[in-house]
Amino acid sequence: MGKTGDRDWMQIYAIYGTDRWQTVAFLALHATLFAAIALLLLLRFPSSLALLRSLLPAAVPLTALRFLAGLAGSTAALSALCLLYAAGSVLHSSLALRWEMAQRMVAAVPDWSAVRTALDVGCGRGILLNAVAMQMKKEGSGGRVVGLDRRRETAVEALRRAGAEGVQEYVTCREGDARRLPFADGYFDVVVSASGLGAAAAEERGRGLAEMVRVLKPGGVGVVWDLLRGSEYAQRLREMRMENVRLSDPVTAYMVGSHIVSFRKPMEQKQPLPQPLFHDPHWAADIQGGNQTLKTTLSIINWDNEEESTSGKREGGGN
Repeated sequence: MGKTGDRDWMQIYAIYGTDRWQTVAFLALHATLFAAIALLLLLRFPSSLALLRSLLPAAVPLTALRFLAGLAGSTAALSALCLLYAAGSVLHSSLALRWEMAQRMVAAVPDWSAVRTALDVGCGRGILLNAVAMQMKKEGSGGRVVGLDRRRETAVEALRRAGAEGVQEYVTCREGDARRLPFADGYFDVVVSASGLGAAAAEERGRGLAEMVRVLKPGGVGVVWDLLRGSEYAQRLREMRMENVRLSDPVTAYMVGSHIVSFRKPMEQKQPLPQPLFHDPHWAADIQGGNQTLKTTLSIINWDNEEESTSGKREGGGN
């Protein structure tokens, strides 16, 4: 794999690991099995012919037996190569390619100097989340990026990795559903998502995309990377009348095509955005790291709609 930009893939693996190790192990194991079969048929060719002779009718000629044994060996060798390639492709896609695509998604936002709030929907291991935080740090921004994941344990791990990257002060993580984002309308300058919606059904993908648009400020930029769904997202965004909808050239990931889709939310209304009412409770998670315990504080932003509605009633009562 070599280097990915200024990062060696082993550095990326040391921080983020891979979420596909079971797939890689499964493919590599079967590649080894088929390679062993092919090698065995090659080294024990006479014994293979004798085995076929015992299994098939005596009328089958020797040339046919040789052809069958050779075909079986060739098929096993080819299968081993295909499985080994698949294992390498999955490993590359889950590490180096994800890092590279995160950099491309960050580059799709034209001006980071004005970004104060960003959201990563489905932050997972935190590769894209930390790429956004690094860009904010590079720009000297005082903003923050919120990582949203449906599993709290994953959010804790993403925040821990932000600490390993030296950008923890720019990152907040919380648990939440991509189809019902727990944020106020028009709150974020930038919303990104890397395969955060792809596993859902078509209706749920549409709902998740609509939620991303809802929480994006007028004039804000959204960037989505997904497998196979790029054209679908671009079409949906055009139907929602988003501006500057762009579909990147295809990139092969996990042996299928993928695209980056970027767009801008139009400046339709100039109304003041509702201010989110939030508390800032902290809860600590002890994460075992070798012989020491890493104390990670996960800030959870809680937009309290009930308090907001209560505030509105009070203002109405004053009139």
